[in-house]
Amino acid sequence: MTNLGGAVQMLKKEQHGRLTKQMKAITAAISAFGAAYGRKKGTQGRMSAAGRARIAAAQRARWAKVKAKSNKGNLVTIPKKRMMSAAARRKIAAAQRARWAKVKAAKKTA
Repeated sequence: MTNLGGAVQMLKKEQHGRLTKQMKAITAAISAFGAAYGRKKGTQGRMSAAGRARIAAAQRARWAKVKAKSNKGNLVTIPKKRMMSAAARRKIAAAQRARWAKVKAAKKTA
């Protein structure tokens, strides 16, 4: 029985060593691939001050055009809520009372 335990441990060590070697090879391949085809760090997403100024000026011009078209400025109109007449409310309430009366009558007969 102890022989079997020793054999299992030896197999685990062999597997671990083999997997470690493969992982190192994969890591080296990835780093070589990244160095050849990847971006250099620190160069992405940078914009010159002149480029930012051009974009800001274009945006200011767009907003000026939008504000010139609207006479009211930045006011937003909200539509009025629709109101229900008192007669319509009474009709709805009467219909609801009739429905509940029907439900209660069905409970009494059951």
